[in-house]
Amino acid sequence: MSIAEQSQPAGLQTRRRIKFTRKRLLIMSGLALCVALVLGVGGFSFVAAQEEQDSFCASCHTQPESTYYERSIAAQLVDLATAHKHEEIRCIDCHSGVGLVGRIEAQMMGAQNALLWYTGAATQPAPLKYAIGDDHCVKCHADVTTEQFDLAERSKLFGPRGHYHAYLAQWKETDPQAKANCTTCHSGHDLGADAKSTWLVPASAEPTCEACHAVLDEP
Repeated sequence: MSIAEQSQPAGLQTRRRIKFTRKRLLIMSGLALCVALVLGVGGFSFVAAQEEQDSFCASCHTQPESTYYERSIAAQLVDLATAHKHEEIRCIDCHSGVGLVGRIEAQMMGAQNALLWYTGAATQPAPLKYAIGDDHCVKCHADVTTEQFDLAERSKLFGPRGHYHAYLAQWKETDPQAKANCTTCHSGHDLGADAKSTWLVPASAEPTCEACHAVLDEP
């Protein structure tokens, strides 16, 4: 402390010290906030860029995802996911919702999975916790919501094209307990379907058909 400061009243010295301390705390807090913001945005951008590559997704997800990834890079189309891959559609395109909010939600889910993986708490084979919602599919396939029932155009397994989409809304309105969505019939990774059947897997689609007809066929 200088001689000039020593000659000042003790109360004035204390107020100046408090003022200086507050100013320094504000500056330090501001700097810390800026650093956190830069790291957060940078980290999000880095992970978002990495998630554009299916190989990055498969590097953490072991089973069953590694099997799905190996299928996707094979020449043969064996499930709905491989068919999408050959159209240059990536894992993240289906596993994130609509717009920025949907992408952030996918990032948060990825962060949770990464934490479990790197702490050794991940369960293998990985259980399905976050099913793909209809909005994930409709963002690219909005045309199916207006698809009309067409007797002339038939799928290989399930009869006239479009009747399941045409009556799905009616089924849900008639039976509030009805549980069906896009992936109920068009499962992304299940085997046993092909393009001619529009990737409808009989094991999952047939019970859904029966449940719908049980309600709508009633007199």
